Amino acid sequence: MSEHSQSLLQAATEVAEYAARVAMRWYGAGVAVETTGDGSPVTIADREAEREARAWIEARFPQDGLLGEEFDDVRPHATRRWIFDPIDGTKAFVRGVPLWGTLVACCEGETVLAGAACYPAVGETVSAAPGEGCWWNGARASVSTTGTLRSATALITDSRFLERPHRRDAWHALAAEVAVCRTWGDCYGYLLVATGRAEIMVDDIMNPWDSAALHPIITEAGGRFSDWRGRDTAFGGDVIATNAALANAARRYLLETPDHS
Repeated sequence: MSEHSQSLLQAATEVAEYAARVAMRWYGAGVAVETTGDGSPVTIADREAEREARAWIEARFPQDGLLGEEFDDVRPHATRRWIFDPIDGTKAFVRGVPLWGTLVACCEGETVLAGAACYPAVGETVSAAPGEGCWWNGARASVSTTGTLRSATALITDSRFLERPHRRDAWHALAAEVAVCRTWGDCYGYLLVATGRAEIMVDDIMNPWDSAALHPIITEAGGRFSDWRGRDTAFGGDVIATNAALANAARRYLLETPDHS
């Protein structure tokens, strides 16, 4: 592992775990929930966790940009930037459901240099950097080798496709072929794919802070991460993540033409 990659991967992991501990102070405490302009829920836990994460990075990488869900961009034209989602899965968080996580990515342009996801309520952390592997609680992680849809588990955050209803039929056709179909969504589904406990994870709408950290986690675990047009990117606005063996089979159902982007 190069010193540069090791430093960024370690930093991403440490700040994700630190911010997750901050968020845990309010988990199960019945916090008040506000609704943002786009209808997303937000709590004091989201804001304080991101505030602490930004301060942590500012103290160590003062020239880097900062982008997060809860606050304004800082140094948006910096060569390198850190992208935060303090609580991915706030709807789960406020209901006491443990399937949420804290996401941190370090990027240059649209190249993700390191990504980490901490799931404090279930005691798991997964992180990765290109060429350095995917690490799950300190051990190497890998996707499953399941090669048939009939044996696969497919996951999705929200199967209603409220903003893109034309995608429902494609998803339901795929879901009808797999062994198990569940809505273990948000970042938790990507943890399951990266660690071989599920094979397919789909999201209809993704912001950069939702997806950036997850790209190297899936790809370094041996999987494939793309948008719904098949592009290898964390910034396409939607995601199809799979193990390698089912990458083409799953995408035959889901990939769409640019007319439907």
